[in-house]
Amino acid sequence: MPIEIIDNATDEAIASWIEERLQIVLQQAASGEISISVPGGSTPFPILSLLAASTLDWSRIAVWPGDDRIVDEAHPASNVGRIRALLEPAGARIVPLAESAKPPHFALVWLGMGSDGHIASLFPNTDPDPADPLPLRRITPDPLPPEAPFDRLTLTIPALTNADALLFVIRGADKRALFEAAAVHASDLPVARLLGARPLGDHRPPVTCFA
Repeated sequence: MPIEIIDNATDEAIASWIEERLQIVLQQAASGEISISVPGGSTPFPILSLLAASTLDWSRIAVWPGDDRIVDEAHPASNVGRIRALLEPAGARIVPLAESAKPPHFALVWLGMGSDGHIASLFPNTDPDPADPLPLRRITPDPLPPEAPFDRLTLTIPALTNADALLFVIRGADKRALFEAAAVHASDLPVARLLGARPLGDHRPPVTCFA
């Protein structure tokens, strides 16, 4: 996949990039709904807050979490609960993950990356398959993060790469080095497997990484 790394971007710059891309997609679609996937964790929510206050027509956007802990939406560890609280008042349709879910083609998939190279909840111990026949799996991280000791539901690599564009937002020199190694196939971590995967269709999606 072609990859562009953008250094030292502020939350405002990242939100502006996302808003501009989605405005173009909404204009091209003319009517109807588009779908995006967003990550959990601490990094995305200040950016999502800026987007919630933007001029995007959220009533035409379905928002899927890339992964979620298997807890009630009211639980503080729930990604979809936090996403719903922020974006549903702006008009978005929030789609909780379920084992029977059929993820769509996404206009944008936004991912974070852990220091162990995991993306969504595809941790190294789950041995994610770039050609996984399922779009979504229930997994158990090993080791379980002490701050979130729960099983997860996660989109698989084929579901995540079934997108017009992929966006990463990562923080810190160590994570950047890990991402750059993955981009040149110098590791077999989940992020490297995703970056080396071909999406459905004839073209690889572009990848933008704010680091």
